[in-house]
Amino acid sequence: MARTRVRFASLLTLTAALAALVTGCGNSNGNTSSKDAAPGHHGGKPVVVVTTTWEGAFAKAAGAEDVKVIVPQSVHHAPDYDPKPSDLAAVGKADFVLYAPFEPYAAKIKDAAGSKAELVEVNLDNDADKVKAEVAKLGKLFGTEEAAARWAASFDAEYAKLSKDVQGSWPGGKSPALVSQVFTTWSAKLAGAAPVGTYGPEAVTPAQLAELSGKKPALVLDNAHMSTGTVLPDSGARQIEIVNYPGTDLDLLPVYRNAAAELKKAAGAS
Repeated sequence: MARTRVRFASLLTLTAALAALVTGCGNSNGNTSSKDAAPGHHGGKPVVVVTTTWEGAFAKAAGAEDVKVIVPQSVHHAPDYDPKPSDLAAVGKADFVLYAPFEPYAAKIKDAAGSKAELVEVNLDNDADKVKAEVAKLGKLFGTEEAAARWAASFDAEYAKLSKDVQGSWPGGKSPALVSQVFTTWSAKLAGAAPVGTYGPEAVTPAQLAELSGKKPALVLDNAHMSTGTVLPDSGARQIEIVNYPGTDLDLLPVYRNAAAELKKAAGAS
């Protein structure tokens, strides 16, 4: 156990150091930039390696066509993944490596491979505005701004339809009081609801349990990837699982469709 903590701490330190280096070389907004270089050295199309399907979906939405995912979807908690030699080989051929700050192995992958790829930190949050901002940033980085803009337009149309559908399903047209895990608040926004409380990513403490139960929520939006079981037992709240990670097709829209379907089922049962 001690050895695991030491390895984890060292990877976090390495990630922070490399991320700081990349940020220092970026533009005035702190975002990573390819500056005057061509977006890719493979016929102008960037080769992108991503740690998970979540970053992969962002890259695909931004217009990347050659996307390699490192962490298998079968790994339920991605930060637990231990990179293999084949992962390092893939990184060695990449123009860009996308990772999230809570994934300690991303910097290790790039460093161990000796890759010349540009390390890009992605803000993994399915909040609609944040998603579009990240996709636009990546589109500019990849040189695929037009594709990113087309995706954003289709996303806006689908999101508006889903949101209207969910909000129209609440009895009386009013969303119920709900509690959300901190990484699933985007689904509350989709439902037109403001959480009366949030929890996580750590386990709920007895004090938090009392506080959140006291708000008498009708729904709990739990994170399917970090679930600790029933969050508010004996509160009477209906708990639904929200999935953040896209599938192997790297399509982000089904994440919103699935959340909308779960929310509508909860509305019909209330």
